[in-house]
Amino acid sequence: MTLKKLVAVAMIATLDLMQVSAIEVAEPSIPDYTIALTDFGAIGDGHHDNSEAFRQAMSHLKQRGGGHLTVPAGIWLTGPIALESHVDLHLDHGSLVLFSDNRNDYPLFKWDVKGNAARECVSPISAFDKHDIAITGHGTFNGRGEAWRPVKKAKLTDEQWKKLCRNGVVDADGKTWYPSESIRSFYARRDDGSLFGHDNDSLWAELHDFLRPVMVLPVRCERVLLEGVTFENSPRWNVRPLLCTDVTVRGVTARNPSWAQNGDGLDIESCRNVHVSGCTFDVGDDAICLKSGRDREGRERGVPTENVLIENCKVYRGHGGFVIGSEMSGGIRDVKVRDCVFEGTDAGIKFKSTRGRGGLITGIDISGIMMSDIIGDAITIDMYYGRKGAEEAAVEVSEETPVIDGVTINAVACVGAARAVWINGLPEMPVRNISISNSVFTADSGMEARNADGLKLSDVTINAPAPAIITHNVTGL
Repeated sequence: MTLKKLVAVAMIATLDLMQVSAIEVAEPSIPDYTIALTDFGAIGDGHHDNSEAFRQAMSHLKQRGGGHLTVPAGIWLTGPIALESHVDLHLDHGSLVLFSDNRNDYPLFKWDVKGNAARECVSPISAFDKHDIAITGHGTFNGRGEAWRPVKKAKLTDEQWKKLCRNGVVDADGKTWYPSESIRSFYARRDDGSLFGHDNDSLWAELHDFLRPVMVLPVRCERVLLEGVTFENSPRWNVRPLLCTDVTVRGVTARNPSWAQNGDGLDIESCRNVHVSGCTFDVGDDAICLKSGRDREGRERGVPTENVLIENCKVYRGHGGFVIGSEMSGGIRDVKVRDCVFEGTDAGIKFKSTRGRGGLITGIDISGIMMSDIIGDAITIDMYYGRKGAEEAAVEVSEETPVIDGVTINAVACVGAARAVWINGLPEMPVRNISISNSVFTADSGMEARNADGLKLSDVTINAPAPAIITHNVTGL
């Protein structure tokens, strides 16, 4: 790739950005009233349990109609925090909220997600059916994920593995470490169908330590703002807005160790009107991910993720920089991704689904993406996610058939990837109307497309050993 071509791609991205107007996302209304966590007896020494101080402060603000709860510099040990409407949880510079590593502090609860019952452990930060909520400032929330997550030996150095094994347990083949014997024993039985799909409280209690909570979980909330803070070391995903309207994520950092299983950065699920800007991700799984429920439950919920703008974000490590799926059964539509940088991710832009999901992905517009040192594919559209190889025989199309129809990718520059583009549709449902334009890829291999209809390439340069493009069952190229 020539410098002239790379500059041209960047200029196209800039011009395209100028034409994109920000979507209208309503932000929270917070009363001009401020209290400090220390007003309720909190001690920021890293040892004192401040759970009651957080509870009392939230209760006080609820009674006053809302306001700002300031957490000053210090290390504030606590259990779960439940947010209230019209409340801003604000972390000053030097503030570290350190969540308890005692799993018993996060009890199981049963909740209903639009007709689908679920059981989870209480999240470190949660809000159910609230409105006008905010988490702002310059401090850090640490979820103590090491108390929950298994770790594969292959992902650590010898010294890291030796240190980890001072506590917890290791499986029989010595390849995986678990925080406790109860967690290890579950993984040995997790394919046992009797463990799930029942309503037996005692059986669910046995699964407590396995049911890792999402660190930040706003559910059915309106006008949510996350700004400036750092979320790190989550038990599972870092931040998961679910069934929310008007969500703003601005200038946030999400960090997880590279070995953090399911350690996603931001998972936006079945939300409407979302603006993500100026954020940084360095995580153990997908960085920025859009979802809308899985399989039958997601289809019955029937709430798409829609009207989303993601811009000016940077991703270091992660399974994918920008990802859709694989839980997309309620649909994903009307999404714009602009002016982002992905460095060293497993994949750059990634769409993933599989038979059984159903759902429609459409109206996806991606532009101005700069990538380097991508471990796998710069662009992946894979309808065989989680399966080995491609199943050549077509099956009958049904509500369980996932559909991708309408993806525009413009002004992408990738310097270094194992493969430039991988498109892998289903024989019974080819991916449709995929357009890639004004882009340059330097990779070990070029582009391979299978089962696609209406694939359009315009002014695309692929610097890779011949053949640059391989197709199988592609029509309308």
